[in-house]
Amino acid sequence: MTINNNANTLSITEKIGYACGDVASNFYWRIFDVFLFIFYTDVFGLPAAAVGTMMLVTRLIDAFSDPIMGGLADRTMTKYGKFRLYLLWGIIPIVAAGVLTFTVPDVDENGKLMWAYATYIFMMLAYTFINVPYGALLGVITRNSQERTTLTSFRFIGAFSGGSIVAYLTPVLVSYLGQGDDIAGWQYTMMCYGAIAALLFLLTFLSTKERVTPLPEKKIAVLQDIKDLTKNKPWLILFMLALIIMMTISLRGSTGTFYFKYVVGREDLIGSFSMAYMIALAIGAASTPILTRYLDKRRLLLLLMLIVALLSATFYFVPNDNVTLMFTLQILIGLALGPKSPLVFSMYADTADYSEWKTGRRATAMIFSAAAFAQKLGGALAGAMIGWTLASLGYVANQVQTGASTEGIVLLMIVVPGVFAFLSVGLIWFYPLSDSKLSEVQSQLQLNNNLLASNSKADITNA
Repeated sequence: MTINNNANTLSITEKIGYACGDVASNFYWRIFDVFLFIFYTDVFGLPAAAVGTMMLVTRLIDAFSDPIMGGLADRTMTKYGKFRLYLLWGIIPIVAAGVLTFTVPDVDENGKLMWAYATYIFMMLAYTFINVPYGALLGVITRNSQERTTLTSFRFIGAFSGGSIVAYLTPVLVSYLGQGDDIAGWQYTMMCYGAIAALLFLLTFLSTKERVTPLPEKKIAVLQDIKDLTKNKPWLILFMLALIIMMTISLRGSTGTFYFKYVVGREDLIGSFSMAYMIALAIGAASTPILTRYLDKRRLLLLLMLIVALLSATFYFVPNDNVTLMFTLQILIGLALGPKSPLVFSMYADTADYSEWKTGRRATAMIFSAAAFAQKLGGALAGAMIGWTLASLGYVANQVQTGASTEGIVLLMIVVPGVFAFLSVGLIWFYPLSDSKLSEVQSQLQLNNNLLASNSKADITNA
């Protein structure tokens, strides 16, 4: 059970402070999403198929590390709350992991592959250690559903703003800091990003407060938390939805670099194209609180993903030399996809309420850790799909591509994400937590909490 200690509107300072955490996270996540695959193939020197396999295999570890981290965070109690202190504890590991992942050792191909596996696993464990508690923090800052949507919008405005900076500046920084040496340029760039991310995580720690605090209850095994998830229908649908949508986003982001380098023949536009997409995502995220005033979350998400599917289909027919139309469609897709992340993560917080209503227990971090795993698994499946497809069609790094590999890049960039967007529409249709149902759940929880609080006061008075 939980008590909502403060249902008031959150201050702008706290919303911005919370958003800083996702700006920090995206100095890593957006690098993975946009540049990591092409870094491994064109700078690190690994075969595309090996990179795709590595990205998928390493995610098997996340299947264990994410729920373990969620269970650990849910069972942590400090004077700062359950989740905030992890934002400090996780700084050194994530900064170190980022630099090591983008360090190229002077060894043979097998040694490089071993280094890539080890450092990438370290990177994702470090990301899990800081990002799962950060995500769960959303569920305990406030119980108010509309405030959660607004807070999540701030979060993803921060995420996409950070992503825009990364998308545009990374090629520039690698070139400037490396002075012709891409290997050194990537390493120095990650050092800069790590220093900025450390400061931003500190700001999030200092500016946020946990208000939905747990009442004393008997200890529950982590396996029980996982079992509760399997019975949480809204969460199960969101898990599958997040998986599919992340594959859509990751495919567009990662193959966009290949698309402009090898299909359009304008490598100089990679940063601008990625930045335009990120800015559109940020604007879309910022519009979410306004849009949810007119449509409930489920209907809005369904409409937006249908738009993404139709725009993706249109993109396929754009000529390779019509850069203006490419940018226009990519921006429109970004505007439609932008509200997805605030909506889905706000809905995850709602499923934590639903779980508490159904089971009498609250496992906020477990719910968000499993959500984080869905994101990472979606990115991994996208990476595997890219690697295996390019390898099977004869992709060779830094060379003019064959017709087959060029067509494969087009399919991965445009067609497959469009199909996934259509699939997500079908999933959203079955999501059961409408606004009216959620209001009923939250009213009952508040009634239960008030009754429990009254009984606690009576016990203290009698004592």
